[in-house]
Amino acid sequence: MRRRPRRNRSSVAIRAMVEETQLSTANLIYPMFIEDGKSVKTEIKSLPNNYRWSLDTILPEIESCINLGLDKFVLFPAVNESLKDKVASYSYASDNFYLDAIQKIKENFPQISLMSDVAMDPYSSDGHDGFVQNGEILNDETLPILAKMAIAQAQAGIDIVGPSDMMDGRIGFLRDSLDEAGYSNTSIMAYTAKYASAFYGPFRDALDSAPKGGDKKSYQMNPANKQEALIEAELDYQEGADMLMVKPATCYLDIIHILKENFDIPITAYNVSGECAMIYAASQNGWLDYQAAMSEMLLSIRRAGADGILTYFAKDFAKFTK
Repeated sequence: MRRRPRRNRSSVAIRAMVEETQLSTANLIYPMFIEDGKSVKTEIKSLPNNYRWSLDTILPEIESCINLGLDKFVLFPAVNESLKDKVASYSYASDNFYLDAIQKIKENFPQISLMSDVAMDPYSSDGHDGFVQNGEILNDETLPILAKMAIAQAQAGIDIVGPSDMMDGRIGFLRDSLDEAGYSNTSIMAYTAKYASAFYGPFRDALDSAPKGGDKKSYQMNPANKQEALIEAELDYQEGADMLMVKPATCYLDIIHILKENFDIPITAYNVSGECAMIYAASQNGWLDYQAAMSEMLLSIRRAGADGILTYFAKDFAKFTK
C-alpha cells in the first residue's frame, strides 16, 4: 500500500496541519431577543440557554459576549400584541423600543456589527411576513412597509438589515430606498433561500409570532426544491444583496454549497432554533456530548461553504474555544 491516508492522521500536530476547514468566533453571529421593560431575563423554555432580554439586561450580556470574542449580533423584537396592526406601523414608529435599543447598543458598543430583522410578522396582527388582505399575502403592497422599517432601522444605527420576509423584489426595493434615504453604506443580508421549515418552533415561541391563520408556504420555499434556490439567489444578487443566506442550515447543507459554488459574495446560514433545540434536548438527556455535537454541527455548516453562521450556540462555542 503506497498510499496510506492514516499517515496524515497520525498525530495532533499533523491533523492540525492538514485540517481543511477552520471555524472560529469570527464566523459566528449571535441572535438575541429583546422586549420592552426593565430587569427582564426570561429563558425560552423550548430553547435553553437563550433568553428574552430588556435593554438594561442585554447591554451587560453583549459586553460579556464581546469579552469572549463575539462581535456580531442579530436582534429580534418581542412586541406586545396591543402594538400590532395589519400594516405593522409600530415597526417604524418614533417610540419603538426596538429602534431605541439599536441606538443604545450601538452607542455603547460602536465596534460591533449589529443586524436587524426586516419582516412584518413581529409587528403584524396577522402574524405574517407580508401584508394580508382577504386571506392573501400581497407581495407588492408589502414592499413599501418593509422599506419604512429598514430606513428606520438604518437611522437608528443598524449595520446590516436582514429581510426575512421572502417577498419577490424586496432586495432591490430596499436597496433603492436605503440609497435614496442616504444609507448607501447599510448592508443587506438577504434571506435568500428561506424554507418553509418545521424547525422554527422555538423561535416563534420566543416572539409569539406564529401566523394567526394559514401558513407561510406561499412565500417561504418548498423544502423539496434546490434549483429554485439558484433562481432566488440570482435575483437577490442582481438586486444588490451584499450577502446571501440559507435558512435553516443543517438540513440544507447542499443549498449552502451550491450557492457558495455559484456566487462571488459571502454566503451565510442560519442554524435555526429547532436545530439547536435538538442538541440541547439530547445533551440534557445524556444522549449526546453537548460540546462535541454542537461544534460538529457548526463545523458542518462552515464546511458546506458558509462564511457566516447565525447560531444560538455562539456564546457557548465562544466559551469552549476561549
